[in-house]
Amino acid sequence: MDAPFFFHALKVNEEVCIGCSHCMNACPTEAIRIWRGKAVIDENQCIDCGECHRVCPVNAIYVDQDEFDTIFNYKYRVALFPSVFIGQFPDEIKASQVYKTLLEIGFTHVYEVERAVEILNESILEYQEDTSREHPIISSFCPAIIRLVQVKFPSLVDNILKLGTPSDIAAQFYKKKLIDKGIAKEDIGIFYITPCAAKIAAIKSPVGEEKSVVSGAINLNNLYNRVYRKIKEGNPDNTIEAEPTELYDFEILWTLTKGESSRVNGRALAIDGIHNAMEFLEKVENEEVTGIDFLECRACHEGCAGGILNPQNRFLIVERMQDRVARNREKGGNITPSGINNYKEYLKRKLPLGEVVPRSMMMLDTNMAEAMKKMKLAQKIETQLPGIDCGACGAPTCRALSEDIVKGNASLSHCVFVQKVLMKNGEINMDTAFAIIDKIWGEQRVVRGSLKKNNEI
Repeated sequence: MDAPFFFHALKVNEEVCIGCSHCMNACPTEAIRIWRGKAVIDENQCIDCGECHRVCPVNAIYVDQDEFDTIFNYKYRVALFPSVFIGQFPDEIKASQVYKTLLEIGFTHVYEVERAVEILNESILEYQEDTSREHPIISSFCPAIIRLVQVKFPSLVDNILKLGTPSDIAAQFYKKKLIDKGIAKEDIGIFYITPCAAKIAAIKSPVGEEKSVVSGAINLNNLYNRVYRKIKEGNPDNTIEAEPTELYDFEILWTLTKGESSRVNGRALAIDGIHNAMEFLEKVENEEVTGIDFLECRACHEGCAGGILNPQNRFLIVERMQDRVARNREKGGNITPSGINNYKEYLKRKLPLGEVVPRSMMMLDTNMAEAMKKMKLAQKIETQLPGIDCGACGAPTCRALSEDIVKGNASLSHCVFVQKVLMKNGEINMDTAFAIIDKIWGEQRVVRGSLKKNNEI
């Protein structure tokens, strides 16, 4: 059986990478190894959460994204963006200026995806009415969390909410709206302005659906710089007018921590930060925590405000979004009925996702029977390792090294403690030990004889 293709947005620039192992130690799914002095990402284990990108001291981890000029491949160019994009700009820049500038730089239509939240929220409440569903229901909003469950918590895949996201709904809506106006679908390009790498991966390799309606993903950081620079230059095009999408308060806050869980029925908890989410999901899987109806997990602290492609501080973004809600309330909090509501039934039919399958066994082998054999062998090998997870072998933990060994990517001699035993038994010599270190950490990383004696230091 061929392994399915998973697109990953996070890549390593080997020319810049110094093999410091910060990324390897930060990765929540142990997807990174050091080999020949460079970080290497295992595509079957990576969930595109961006933790490696956050900790890299030399910016060697980069995001593989669609270039801005890609939008001009289409006659009609729709910019779909999250509310956190508006939250990047200082108070003196109004939302209307941002909308207008997006049109000036090349988009033909702009739409804030959170306007679709009302339909999604209604659908979630209907979804919860089926009491036979696995509990807790785990939000499908964050693509990094979906992939985390697939990789680390395969027994919980049936708990994932089988409904799309606000950006999915908004994309379906705008495409249908333009087609209904007589525009050919091949002339329509829908681009999501993303605050994180995981959403790029979700667009390129969606989970629970064959193909995304979204044509491409634009790095929010890059687009912010383009828009901000254009606004500061002045000389706006007065022939272009743009009215911001009107949003309810709960729609503006949906992507932040507690934004979703505060709008569902029953006992609902909100967990932000990938490591916090892992810790809590482990408790759920082990049935240490029970009685929860809905679980909102976000890979980033403060939700989407903490995405790695946001140029501004996440706390300032949250404050600006809350200020926007306050201004909304001063106006009465009511909004003009949106055209999206005319497509509600159509969009609800498009909302359900297909099956979400586990990916954990794929780490060892695409054949399930072989994967089980390798898992048992890895457990046996792990007992021969010291269990201190020092990372000197180029893997983050002893368990990770044992898995690498059964996959044929490493050997027991990669462990520096095992090397000592082998040298004591005369099975390898010093030159062989240094050759192993060179393979892992790169040549000349440790030069034999270069260390000074204690009395010379």
